[in-house]
Amino acid sequence: MNAHPSVFELKNPVKKEEALALHPMSLAFVGDAVQSLYTRTRVTVGATLKKTGELHREVTQIVKAVAQAAEAEKLYDLFNEDEQDLFRRARNCKIQTSAKHADPAQYRKASGFEAVLGYLYLTGDTERLEKFLSACFEQND
Repeated sequence: MNAHPSVFELKNPVKKEEALALHPMSLAFVGDAVQSLYTRTRVTVGATLKKTGELHREVTQIVKAVAQAAEAEKLYDLFNEDEQDLFRRARNCKIQTSAKHADPAQYRKASGFEAVLGYLYLTGDTERLEKFLSACFEQND
């Protein structure tokens, strides 16, 4: 692990079994917030001359469902067995909402990806979490 603690390091991580027992959409809810915070932080630090509208546009290019679905496809083979299973469970959940600019299949993949991010955050696996988050950011940089 890094010499510096991660911004995502929880004081009391959840046990893997407990996290996997949560509803996949609950994990996606957390994962969405984690990715948003990470991305907002990355685009803001060092951007002293950018206005918030410009920062917002940069963030939405990365955290929108279409981009998340594309990243999920690229990263899926890097997911371990638990993460792949969780991704499939979340992707296959009956979802009550839809994305404005994504088709249902993309939205479902994005939800699966967010669930994996939420799982990694809650279980304290910051190394894997940051690996996946930075891959999304670097792809869009």
